[in-house]
Amino acid sequence: MVSHMKTTVNLPDELLREAQEVARRERTTLRELIETGLRTVVQQRASDTPFTLEDASVDGQGLQPEFRGARWEDIRDTIYSHPA
Repeated sequence: MVSHMKTTVNLPDELLREAQEVARRERTTLRELIETGLRTVVQQRASDTPFTLEDASVDGQGLQPEFRGARWEDIRDTIYSHPA
């Protein structure tokens, strides 16, 4: 047995009009159109792999001695004050 739950969804008027036109043109119901759209999005999102940030760290000894203990603002100012 398939169970159904009623719910209310607020949609922009223009989107609703467009959806009603698609449903009419495809000889289906607005309910069926919404259900198909929701199933598509849910399935797509379930199969998406989560983003993993690639490890781009480098070997080294950390900050240069003159910047150890410096505030970020001071480091940033130094970066942008020297020509590349």
